[in-house]
Amino acid sequence: MRKLKLQVQLTVDGFISGEKGEMDWMTINWSDDLKSYVDGLLQPVDAILLGRHLAEGFIPHWEAVANDQENPEREAGIKFSETHKIVFSKTLTKSKWENTVVENGDFVEAIKALKQQAGNEMIVYGGGKFVSFLIKEKLIDEMYLFVNPAIIGKGMSIFKEAEARQKLNLLASRQFACGIVVLVYQTG
Repeated sequence: MRKLKLQVQLTVDGFISGEKGEMDWMTINWSDDLKSYVDGLLQPVDAILLGRHLAEGFIPHWEAVANDQENPEREAGIKFSETHKIVFSKTLTKSKWENTVVENGDFVEAIKALKQQAGNEMIVYGGGKFVSFLIKEKLIDEMYLFVNPAIIGKGMSIFKEAEARQKLNLLASRQFACGIVVLVYQTG
């Protein structure tokens, strides 16, 4: 069965953005050890799952990065652009992006079916409502929580839809030179 991993940046107090979507708290200048770690995390991934709101910024951003010969993140842009993407949406009916399909049906059944297909690991980036739904439905197998050295007090949580206690098993933790810490949890 294919594994679905969540990669998300959050604050020490557990928010993925401010109340109005602010992300100015994120550590932008990643250290080389963090870049290498994330590259390794992405190596076995052959599908990226996204909610519509995040997809509208994520996909065009990484396509532009992939096409910019001078961008130091060009390799990441190429990886994100070339990897198959599935956008989950109740309103979008077809994809306007390359290597991307839109899923409008029952999200739970669609993800369960994807997990049963042949292939490598899948990764989800969001957005917040979509990830919160996946956590509630217990569809994520591993969580890679990249905790930034910031507290913002209020904001958007990916855990707000969880209706019951969920047991997590800590697989690993690591501190990076830029101050970010990753906590890796196995769910269920």
